Amino acid sequence: MVTTAQLLHTILHGNIQQNASKMNQYRAYGAVFTVRSKSDFTAAGVKGSIVTSLDTLIAHAPTLSHFTPNIYRTYTYKDHQKNYVAGFEERHLKQINTFVVDIDTTKHSLPQMLLACLDHSIGIPTCIVASDRGYQLYFALNEPLFISNDQHFKTLHIAKRIARNIKHSLQMIDADQYCNDFGFFRLPTATNVVHAQLDQTYSLQQLIDWSMRYDDDLQQTMYMPKNAHKTSHTTSAWFEALVHAKHIKGCKGQLGRNNTIFTLALACFADDWDQTRTYDFLDELNSRFANPLPHKMVQTIIQSAYSGKYSGPSTTYIYALLDEYIPNHTIRVESTTNTWYKHKKARTERTRSHYNEWEADVEQYIMSKLTDTEPFIWHTQKQLCEALQMPQSTLNVLIKQSTAIMKKVTGKGRNAKTGWTTRTAFMRHTIHTVKQQKQNYTYYIQHYAKNKEEEQTYTTQTNRQVYAINTS
Repeated sequence: MVTTAQLLHTILHGNIQQNASKMNQYRAYGAVFTVRSKSDFTAAGVKGSIVTSLDTLIAHAPTLSHFTPNIYRTYTYKDHQKNYVAGFEERHLKQINTFVVDIDTTKHSLPQMLLACLDHSIGIPTCIVASDRGYQLYFALNEPLFISNDQHFKTLHIAKRIARNIKHSLQMIDADQYCNDFGFFRLPTATNVVHAQLDQTYSLQQLIDWSMRYDDDLQQTMYMPKNAHKTSHTTSAWFEALVHAKHIKGCKGQLGRNNTIFTLALACFADDWDQTRTYDFLDELNSRFANPLPHKMVQTIIQSAYSGKYSGPSTTYIYALLDEYIPNHTIRVESTTNTWYKHKKARTERTRSHYNEWEADVEQYIMSKLTDTEPFIWHTQKQLCEALQMPQSTLNVLIKQSTAIMKKVTGKGRNAKTGWTTRTAFMRHTIHTVKQQKQNYTYYIQHYAKNKEEEQTYTTQTNRQVYAINTS
């Protein structure tokens, strides 16, 4: 069982001071806002406290109901009596530690919520907080995303896009779409957390990649007709500007070399450049950076762009890169969203077959063969390829790239067996197994207690009978 201290350490990353009496004068700490009850959110303002140390927050956690899990750099009280707090505006954010989704109903079970996160969103939450009226799902970052006011809060803009997509992806479990992205949420404690997996945190790059895929998936059924106008990315003003941008490096909370190479690679992919041409072009560009990426990393980024999971670069991230590296630009990025329509050519008619389609085929095949008691199907790679009429080379690439398909090998040599399952099926089996174990344990405890009671009653009656015989 996790403790309140472990939960708050994981979420806050030590970025409020540990102890108020041992403040490091050379480090700029932030603060969190707290309230004792939901009724403290009043028309006159928020009645609460400002907490600047982790020890204080942990000590007072049992008496607090809500707090701001994301840290603010500006904080104050509205009145001389220090009853009402002020400063919890997005422009005053110092860093983002976690994305929180509010589920304002209790009709969904814990397994249903976990599977929804696994199937439709970024993944398993770091923790889930329960209340009388619903749940709050915390998706913690492994490193904080620092917010600055450079270029009109571009990092905040990206974070809000990610927050919006996470909430949108969980509509099926009634995620509140209009909840404040970075406001007050229930404070996680050892008593109100119903699920905790503190090693399940997310990197900024994971979230950006997922958010870009999600944006793309919303339009995944849209394909360009032959006679429709198609925007050329590689001859556009934004493409030229990024190619000639200087001092692209990046740091924590900032889009950098990886994102630039990836965005340009997606543009090349969308314009039907072959992968070799794209690599030659971007490898030369990378060599001009003041701090070039390793060649192997450039290859990996380009392979990801050509994996078939993306249809092209995202306008949101193009603007973010332009804001970062092209000062005072006035470049307009032409969107192709309105020129695509809902007709899809057969896979055999396309110039390249998308890996996400093969992935869907493998998932569908595995799910059709699974049984209620066994989370794996046991096939050799050859058998699986033959069943799906899939090239062996495609399966090899798919195994390396896919996060949805799981492979398990048991035994060695001739006795080796290869098992296949999907992440969803395996998680569902695990949740079912744990639930069954809990039910069995409850059944055992209830019947053990009942048998003990009957045994004690029988022993008492027997002792009385023996006593009666001995005294007669």
